[in-house]
Amino acid sequence: MSDHGMFGAEGTGDTSGYGGLVRTPAATGSSERPYGSYFDDVADDLERAYPAFSDAIERVVVDRGELTLHVKREKLVEVSKILRDSLKFEMCMGVSGVHYPEQSGRELHAVYPLLSITNNRRIRLEVSVPDSDAHIPSVVEVWAGNNWHERETFDMFGIIFDGHPGLTRILMPDDWQGHPQRKDYALGGIPVEYKGATIPAPDERRSYR
Repeated sequence: MSDHGMFGAEGTGDTSGYGGLVRTPAATGSSERPYGSYFDDVADDLERAYPAFSDAIERVVVDRGELTLHVKREKLVEVSKILRDSLKFEMCMGVSGVHYPEQSGRELHAVYPLLSITNNRRIRLEVSVPDSDAHIPSVVEVWAGNNWHERETFDMFGIIFDGHPGLTRILMPDDWQGHPQRKDYALGGIPVEYKGATIPAPDERRSYR
């Protein structure tokens, strides 16, 4: 893992400039059985409902009380439909982008938190793609509410969701250059006046310089 924070801070995962956080590298392999809680049941049910499980799921990670299925992008829609229809994960709570510039060939991640109202269960799907080919299939046909979330992740991270009904920026102007939540994006900013004092722009504070 890189020791450089988002805004130039070094030696810590803390990007605020205070240097109080310590980053612990995450394990990259699959978790071993038993996973605990209802996670074994979810994995077993998915394997039964989806014979291509071993080919579609790159790894299964249980960490901090959460189950994450790392899915190959070309299998994302298939897995999503099985999870919705057979395992009753009726709700996708959105999609979040993550940028790991040090992970060569897997720089961009899309994370989907799923909720089963029927069974009161939560899991996550995660898809990793290279910056040079930042395409992931849209799941709007599976969970229609993801329309807005995919647009935001496209806007902020530059992940292109193939098959989205109208993939345009949602926060930034249409002609904006770059994707503001990537870690290599220039922070920029303007000074702010407040009660007679001037607060420097973010990129001029503390270790951001």
